[in-house]
Amino acid sequence: MSTQPPLYGTKDASYQAAGGIEGLRCLVDDFYRIMDTWELARTIRQMHKDDLTESRDKLACFLSGWLGGPKLFQERYGQISIPMFHTSWPIGEAERDAWLGCMAQAIELQPYTPEFREYLLRQLRVPAERVVAVQRKP
Repeated sequence: MSTQPPLYGTKDASYQAAGGIEGLRCLVDDFYRIMDTWELARTIRQMHKDDLTESRDKLACFLSGWLGGPKLFQERYGQISIPMFHTSWPIGEAERDAWLGCMAQAIELQPYTPEFREYLLRQLRVPAERVVAVQRKP
């Protein structure tokens, strides 16, 4: 019997590595704090309401299910297609890079292993790129 932890991306291994919902809420809090203060994120911050309470909850709930944990977003808000949800905002490469930059900084502040930090950011690039790809379609 193997004593190795499950691979990220299987079952709830990624969710557990992120610290469960409380760990994800810390990540999201840092993410939005960085977005509020980082000059390169000004454009994407302006796409949000002044009060980030709902945005914080939605992102933490989304990440929970996306990382193999409880499907909190579905339970609270219903189904979502990330690329289609973002079609109402002009999101190009600069906005994608700003979002990923905020997330990269927030990930670095978490008590994650270096391997999980790298894995998480690599995985987050996938939906971020899909949002830009949807914007490019005629």
